[in-house]
Amino acid sequence: MIPAGVTPLDRPQMAARLARDIPEGWFVNLGVGVPTQVADHIPADREVIIHSENGILGMGPAPAPDAVDPWLVNAGKKAVTLLKGAALFHHADSFAMIRGGHIDLCVLGAFEVAANGDLANWTTSSNDKTPAVGGAMDLAVGAKRIWILMEHVTRDGKPRLVEHCSYPLTAPGAVTRVYTNLAVLDVTPSGFAVVEMVPGLTLDALQALTAAPLVMASS
Repeated sequence: MIPAGVTPLDRPQMAARLARDIPEGWFVNLGVGVPTQVADHIPADREVIIHSENGILGMGPAPAPDAVDPWLVNAGKKAVTLLKGAALFHHADSFAMIRGGHIDLCVLGAFEVAANGDLANWTTSSNDKTPAVGGAMDLAVGAKRIWILMEHVTRDGKPRLVEHCSYPLTAPGAVTRVYTNLAVLDVTPSGFAVVEMVPGLTLDALQALTAAPLVMASS
C-alpha cells in the first residue's frame, strides 16, 4: 500500500517526467498506451524526432478534438499530428529503421520488468485491441535503449518490478531504465537503482512495493 501523504504521479505527469530526460536530437519510438503521451510533453525548445512503426517520422502531439485527421494515426490507432519536416513511408521501411539500430530510444509499457532488465509486455487477452506481442519484440532488440513507463504496482497491489518475470518475455535483458508513478529506476548489473522518488516516499516504503532488491543510485 502506498503510504499516507504520498501522492503518486498521474499518467500525464509520468509521461512529462520521462520526456524531460530525452536528449536533443534523439529518434524515439513510443509504444502503445501511456508511452504515446510522451509526445505531448517534449519541451518546446528541444528537437526530438518521434517515430511510429506504422510509418511516421516526425510525429507531433495529439490534435485538438476539432482538428483530427482520421487518416493520420499512430501504431495504436490514435490520432496524431505531424511536425514540420515529417516523413511518411512504408511499414517495411519503418521496421528496417528499427531492426537496423537507427532508433535511439523506445518507450514501452510493461506488465513486469525483472532486475536484470528482462521485459514482459505481451498483450495476451483476445479482448484487447492489440493482441499478441506486436512490434514490441522488434523494438526491444532493435532500439539502442528501452525505457519503461508503467504503474509501480498492479491494480490489486502486486509489484511489477520483480526478480524474475512470471509472464512470457518480450525480450531478455532489454530494459535500461524504468519510470513509474512512484520512482525513476536504472537497471544496473546489481539490479534496480533508485534515481528519484516522489516527495515523501522513503526507500523502505518503495521497497515494500517492489519484489526485487533496491539500492540508491550513486550521484
